[in-house]
Amino acid sequence: MQVVITTNESTAGEFAADIIERRAHAGALRVIGVATGSSPLPVYDALARRDLAGVRAARAFALDEYVGLPAAHPESYRSVVSREVTARLGLDPERVHVPDGSVDRLSTAGERYENLIALAGGIDVQILGIGTTGHIGFNEPTSSLASRTRVKTLTEQTRRDNARFFPSLDEVPRHCVTQGLGTILDAREVVLIAVGSRKAAAVAAAVEGPLTSMCPASVLQLHPHATVIVDEAAAAELRLRSYYTEVFAHRPAWQV
Repeated sequence: MQVVITTNESTAGEFAADIIERRAHAGALRVIGVATGSSPLPVYDALARRDLAGVRAARAFALDEYVGLPAAHPESYRSVVSREVTARLGLDPERVHVPDGSVDRLSTAGERYENLIALAGGIDVQILGIGTTGHIGFNEPTSSLASRTRVKTLTEQTRRDNARFFPSLDEVPRHCVTQGLGTILDAREVVLIAVGSRKAAAVAAAVEGPLTSMCPASVLQLHPHATVIVDEAAAAELRLRSYYTEVFAHRPAWQV
């Protein structure tokens, strides 16, 4: 795992965009995994400014979707991805996929989404944020480290965190369809971005804590090509913070 500490969220987004741009230029970005929430927004800002043909041509898969929220609702992840990713990056809407949160189709939602990802050839780069509970996607604490796309119940902490997007906490859905931790680990490369002091404890647990389902993001310790990009505030609780800075400053020219 590579840990990159940047000065602010803008430089964090630029570094993540560098990783994606290198893959695009190498012709190795057929499928990109996209995340919602505030953390990945600097990545999309940077990619939109670069207007990369290799990104525009990619197929995209979202991490998750609320259960029972109409697709046209402004806070459904289908709407958020359309607004924040598809439109801004110039992606083909027909090649952008979001899990099906329809109540009447839940029994097959996970299997159908896994099949779509497999048919696309797997995800080349998965963009991730991290929740204050340590979740990635909506894999809440105690999620199986081998889990696949399925229905999950959100913790009250996650619902409170997401209430800022809704008129009231009561309107935040309690269930979601999310890619599993095993699904996320299948991505060829993973880029997690976290900014702000509210994420510091979760980042420290994911990077330096034990591998445990109580911090689902700690599963990234098993990934062969994971990069965690944080700003100074999100890095505040890392015990080896100075070491990560030294490693990054002296990395070999061939190491990207």
